[in-house]
Amino acid sequence: MKQISAVMIAALIAITSVSALAHSGGTDSKGCHRNHKTGDYHCH
Repeated sequence: MKQISAVMIAALIAITSVSALAHSGGTDSKGCHRNHKTGDYHCH
């Protein structure tokens, strides 16, 4: 039963970590860029 729980927890972590991927886009020399749709300027 503990092995099944560990596998389920590992699968849940693997699935939810996908949402942490950064979006693509060119950055300037400071590592920042402007979102042309919203006008927001942010850094990574």
